[in-house]
Amino acid sequence: MAKMEVKTSLLDNMIGVGDMVLLEPLNEETVINNLKKRFDHSEIYTYIGSVVISVNPYRSLPIYSPEKVEDYRNRNFYELSPHIFALSDEAYRSLRDQDKDQCILITGESGAGKTEASKLVMSYVAAVCGKGAEVNQVKEQLLQSNPVLEAFGNAKTVRNDNSSRFGKYMDIEFDFKGDPLGGVISNYLLEKSRVVKQPRGERNFHVFYQLLSGGSEELLNKLKLERDFSRYNYLSLDSAKVNGVDDAANFRTVRNAMQIVGFMDHEAESVLEVVAAVLKLGNIEFKPESRVNGLDESKIKDKNELKEICELTGIDQSVLERAFSFRTVEAKQEKVSTTLNVAQAYYARDALAKNLYSRLFSWLVNRINESIKAQTKVRKKVMGVLDIYGFEIFENADNSFEQFIINYCNEKLQQIFIELTVKEEQEEYIREGIEWTHIEYFNNAIICDLIENNTNGILAMLDEECLRPGTVTDETFLEKLNQVCATHQHFESRMSKCSRFLNDTSLPHSCFRIQHYAGKVLYQVEGFVDKNNDLLYRDLSQAMWKASHALIKSLFPEGNPAKINLKRPPTAGSQFKASVATLMKNLQTKNPNYIRCIKPNDKKAAHIFNEGLVCHQIRYLGLLENVRVRRAGYAFRQAYEPCLERYKMLCKQTWPHWKGPARAGVEVLFNELEIPVEEYSFGRSKIFIRNPRTLFKLEDLRKQRLEDLATLIQKIYRGWKCRTHFLLMRKSQIVIAAWYRRYAQQKRYQQIKSSALVIQSYIRGWKARKILQELKHQKRCQEAATTIAAYWHGTQVRREYRKFFRANAGKKIYEFTLQRIMQKYFLEMKNKVPSLSPIDKNWPSRPYLFLDSTHKELKRIFHLWRCKKYRDQFTDQQKLIYEEKLEASELFKDKKALYPSSVGQPFQGPYLEINKNPKYKKLKDAIEEKIIIAEVVNKINRANGKSTNRIFLLTNNNLLLADQKSGQIKSEVPLVDVTKVSMSSQNDGFFAIHLKEGSEAASKGDFLFSSDHLIEMATKLYRTTLSQTKQKLNIEISDEFLVQFRQDKVCVKFIQGNQKNGSVPTCKRKNNRLLEVAVP
Repeated sequence: MAKMEVKTSLLDNMIGVGDMVLLEPLNEETVINNLKKRFDHSEIYTYIGSVVISVNPYRSLPIYSPEKVEDYRNRNFYELSPHIFALSDEAYRSLRDQDKDQCILITGESGAGKTEASKLVMSYVAAVCGKGAEVNQVKEQLLQSNPVLEAFGNAKTVRNDNSSRFGKYMDIEFDFKGDPLGGVISNYLLEKSRVVKQPRGERNFHVFYQLLSGGSEELLNKLKLERDFSRYNYLSLDSAKVNGVDDAANFRTVRNAMQIVGFMDHEAESVLEVVAAVLKLGNIEFKPESRVNGLDESKIKDKNELKEICELTGIDQSVLERAFSFRTVEAKQEKVSTTLNVAQAYYARDALAKNLYSRLFSWLVNRINESIKAQTKVRKKVMGVLDIYGFEIFENADNSFEQFIINYCNEKLQQIFIELTVKEEQEEYIREGIEWTHIEYFNNAIICDLIENNTNGILAMLDEECLRPGTVTDETFLEKLNQVCATHQHFESRMSKCSRFLNDTSLPHSCFRIQHYAGKVLYQVEGFVDKNNDLLYRDLSQAMWKASHALIKSLFPEGNPAKINLKRPPTAGSQFKASVATLMKNLQTKNPNYIRCIKPNDKKAAHIFNEGLVCHQIRYLGLLENVRVRRAGYAFRQAYEPCLERYKMLCKQTWPHWKGPARAGVEVLFNELEIPVEEYSFGRSKIFIRNPRTLFKLEDLRKQRLEDLATLIQKIYRGWKCRTHFLLMRKSQIVIAAWYRRYAQQKRYQQIKSSALVIQSYIRGWKARKILQELKHQKRCQEAATTIAAYWHGTQVRREYRKFFRANAGKKIYEFTLQRIMQKYFLEMKNKVPSLSPIDKNWPSRPYLFLDSTHKELKRIFHLWRCKKYRDQFTDQQKLIYEEKLEASELFKDKKALYPSSVGQPFQGPYLEINKNPKYKKLKDAIEEKIIIAEVVNKINRANGKSTNRIFLLTNNNLLLADQKSGQIKSEVPLVDVTKVSMSSQNDGFFAIHLKEGSEAASKGDFLFSSDHLIEMATKLYRTTLSQTKQKLNIEISDEFLVQFRQDKVCVKFIQGNQKNGSVPTCKRKNNRLLEVAVP
């Protein structure tokens, strides 16, 4: 495997230009080409000085691993290739070491990757800061606040499947060591109009779909909801399902995150009840009904939805019904009640839904802030992360009040960005003693003033129009703009007196155009007045305040009759203007860091780079302006030490080591290279280079010099290698020659010695054979004489004693001999008989071959007899135990690796003494049958593979699971519903109990357990099931089997693995279809 290349400088092995301050020539085309070239090589990050440009790759890249975190930790910003981790590390180290508060501003249009960038910043800071239980808890709470806010504040749009529909600013607070203490979140301009209406191809906020997809049947019934999306008017159906998004799994993630952040169970339930009420509000429909005075009054068509909403929120149905039909206007001491027509009723319904959801979102942010705020009152360091919507320009004059407000915020951010960038440049020049030259740049303060001026700004005139008595429409607001802003150079309207577009039909009558810093934007004036008013009828506020639902009541404090305020509430525009002013004030107190996010294409696809779309974003992000400001004075600057270290090989005086100060070395180096004096300046600690061409010239010279040095090193190395090789070969030749001569002499000596031995052995052999032949002849002669004499004597004896023998004497002698042999055999067996233990395998050896069958039969009869004697000693209880042991042997012997270790363990059954333990008195009273097994097992969670202790009870007819602490019965399964038991062949205690499909017990799926007494539990379950159902229970032994978890078939796979916790198997849910059990 090739060794990974390590970059020691931003300039090493550069793809394109890593820092666009060095781009030459500088124009839109070269900027786009540079970004495209880097994007094609998976280099998605590029610098503009200290600003990070991030191009969304729309795919996972292996550049965020823990190893990468360590690479960028405590490294100089320009030391490695551009990365978001470099900026995060620079900000964190400045905060920790220099005691400077930091802020990270992340901007870009929807789909450019702002939310992911903010997550990466937070995850990096969490990885590099301190450790410890309390610190880890704070980090976990800060990170887990994201899923909650994304569920309630993000939605699927045509540009982004997880688009943030609100602006978020988080202040992360640290102590003096750099450890996180807590945080504070601020939210800006939630797009609450999305609650009641979504553009084609887009969805409502995620939480609605997650609740309907992931909520249990019990929860949905409690909230009076149905799982079908089409039942709700507020949910668009054309994009209800998003590819690659599992709403049910995300709902579980959100519930878990709420628990980690610190939401109590009743708080989470209250939040979901409000979400359900908003959903059901959209289903309320109205019909007209004529009154006596001739006016139309709205009436609710179907009051069932209204009834369910009232039951959820605890509101009197008649109060809410009247609030949808009448409006009360108070002026001083007078009250006037007017009826609402159908259109006004629908407006009131939608206004209530939007207000209810937006106030719930604000409450969520405040509730999270309560949980994550710092608990100590010591002085804190702060790092702010701003994730806010980027500049928005829609085509076909679809830009409305929301886009106007968003673009105003971006104008303010651009203003502070340019100011702080120029300020940072100026401070560095002053700090280094370099003469400061004024930098020309476009100051967008005139555009900000056009929008926010307190007397004749657009927002001020919009508020004035909203507060003016009489008929107020969007057209009257536009007329006022035409009168006041007609002469402003950045404002254009078809009806303005000095407009250059008087005859331009592309500029509609109901629109106005503003020349923003990012380009011209055409705004449709329709809806400006209503959206700025953001009006909610007082009757609805009072109805909400009367709710018995504590959360809803707290969301509408103005509904309290004791606190009636006749003063008109502030408009949406003025509220946002104040929020932006506070944000700008906050940002100006911190050291800024910028991440500019760019979307490469509208298809959300990888490897596609749309140059036109990127060019559009480069313009409205002001990147070209940023580069020009950055390089207006000196394009590149570097400390003397790294500069000398990098280029010292270009001068003989500085190579290979410079003995004096680094600055003097750099001066000698630049004089030697004859670089024009006007191209550089010496600061107090840095060298400043004016033109990028000078830097690239240095890089080219360095590259050529490195090649020359490499050639020299290769030449010297090759000569050394050849000389060393020659000396080694010469020495080796001498050694080999000496060893060969020694070997040759030894071999010749061995041959002579071997030959002598062979000759000697042949002579000795001949003499020995001659003597042996003589001795054999003598012996044969003696044996022949002896044999002849024996035969002769036998013949003589037979002749003399023949008359004394009967004819059958031989048979009698044979039988007598056999009888004596058998008698001797049985007498010897009496003394040699083994012990009466059935497991004693000793048996006397057979004395004679003809007794082989008798010997084996006697051994068999003796073994049967002593087994019977042994069994006669057993009690009925012992007989039952041995029957179970025999059953276990038939089921698991040579099949399950765990079986041999269970043979010597007695089967006890009820390991928990439930009858004697007062803790389980309630459990004992609930069970009337005899308990066969009572054991604590580990029940495996179906969702994540984690284990929970449960009491496993087996009776004659049922299988029960109870909580170990309280003794409460959690599940009860009749034995007739148990179809199969599955387990692996390995040395583990995991087993699955399969339930009959369609049975009541199988509603949540099969059970997966782990027990130290697996063999005993499976054997007793098998015997009890056989006794009750007269059917054998199927026991499957396999290292891979399927279980049913709710509606999913999940594969349980057993693998070999090294365990962190010793020899205990671990279980882990990999995905929706696989659950792995690692067995040691």
